[in-house]
Amino acid sequence: MFLSSVTNKVDAKGRVSVPADFRNVVAGSGFDGIVVWPSFDGQYLEGGGMALMEEYQRSLDALDYYDEGRIAMQRAIFAASRPLQFDTGGRISLPKDLHDYAGLNGHVTFVGLGRRFEIWSPAAHEAKAEQMRKLAREHRHRLRPAGAASVSGGEGA
Repeated sequence: MFLSSVTNKVDAKGRVSVPADFRNVVAGSGFDGIVVWPSFDGQYLEGGGMALMEEYQRSLDALDYYDEGRIAMQRAIFAASRPLQFDTGGRISLPKDLHDYAGLNGHVTFVGLGRRFEIWSPAAHEAKAEQMRKLAREHRHRLRPAGAASVSGGEGA
């Protein structure tokens, strides 16, 4: 799983070190790197390993070939994604268009989200993190132990 949040510096050649824990998640997948694409939810990047891409493909395979939602997701994720191979130092080179899309400038924040991760400009991430903490507090009642019965309608329903 991708865990934690780490901010790293982008060097003069546009390379950034991927956190070692993130590299360990994708190790042994047959591709020595990560896959990154522009998020369709905001000005940041989303990413994961080949296992995530395969999971997305399996999910999309359940839809009809010409389903509009399937095609939109394929375009938003697969067509826009970039496989970025690690160099010997565990760095990737983020293409300029991805830098520009996410407003990255000098530093990037990697945000682990379990099976996937996000890449943000540090300032934008901090602003979003506060919103997400508030939303998580409001929805904390939805987190239940595995196998626990789901309750519809909130408490006392």
